[in-house]
Amino acid sequence: MTLEEFLTEWHDVRSTLLVHTSGSTGRPKPLWVDKRRMEASARITCRFLGLHEGDSALLCLPLDYIAGKMMVVRALTCGLRLIEVPPDGHPLASHRLQEQLESVFSLDNPKECIDFAAMVPLQVYNSLQVPEERDRLRQIRHLIIGGGAIDDSMVRELRFFPHAVWSTYGMTETLSHIALRRLNGQNASEWYTPFESVGVSLTDDGCLVIDAPQVCAERLVTNDMAEINNGRFRILGRKDNVICSGGIKIQIEEVERQLKGRMAAPFMITKMTDVKLGEAMVLLTEGSTEEAEAICNQLLGRHSRPRRYMQVDHLPMTETGKPARAQAQKMVKQLLE
Repeated sequence: MTLEEFLTEWHDVRSTLLVHTSGSTGRPKPLWVDKRRMEASARITCRFLGLHEGDSALLCLPLDYIAGKMMVVRALTCGLRLIEVPPDGHPLASHRLQEQLESVFSLDNPKECIDFAAMVPLQVYNSLQVPEERDRLRQIRHLIIGGGAIDDSMVRELRFFPHAVWSTYGMTETLSHIALRRLNGQNASEWYTPFESVGVSLTDDGCLVIDAPQVCAERLVTNDMAEINNGRFRILGRKDNVICSGGIKIQIEEVERQLKGRMAAPFMITKMTDVKLGEAMVLLTEGSTEEAEAICNQLLGRHSRPRRYMQVDHLPMTETGKPARAQAQKMVKQLLE
């Protein structure tokens, strides 16, 4: 979708807008959302970050999903100056970005830095690898990162950035994020701070419940296992990403976290049915299964090691770069047939 197409939809007579979920745990689902609630979400974010009319906002995410749409809505609702660049892996490439900055701001009053930007981890990673792009990334006044897990090594690189860097928590149903946590500075934390209008609680089995009446008409019970402390929360992993193997529950994201930075090739943890254990852990890798097994034996406890190692050409991913968990399980089943 182009910016012009989105603006046409936004300004038409309908009070709702069609969006699609990312499909990280299954097929993408269509949702009709209220435009007024999208405006409310935009105001909440801008108020939390202290953004004001005339501040610049970088649009570098695809407009097919809620994250990109909400960047435009924030600009429209709060008077931000929107800077649009192609939604690819290098949004801060100078030859494109400079042209947009000059088109948004007058030549006699140029603006060298961006006040607000939202990126996925891949875009941040790529920007960190190019000195000129890294410098531009450092100068963004508020950088929010969402749409996927943020690697510990990336957090270490961002920790001493001079301006605010945030990890987001949210989903399509909540019209982008409803909570943020600082990744850098003295306020860096693994705990998310919900916006003032948002309440959180837990179900009996530890899943996060979101009460955000300004952006979501009903209380939303998520599949995210969480802890809550003094109104803030941290995510442990998804309920449907728990492997129950021989009576032992293993959180997929926790195993992946322990292995990140040590595996030579892209990998993913998934599961398969097992006659004896009920479920068994499987590691998919684009590299050597022998090397993967050696690393797992070194880093993981006996009960949290994969039972099977499978080499694949490409790991299943969604269009937004998240692990396609449901597709991964189907892939394992097909490989075993």
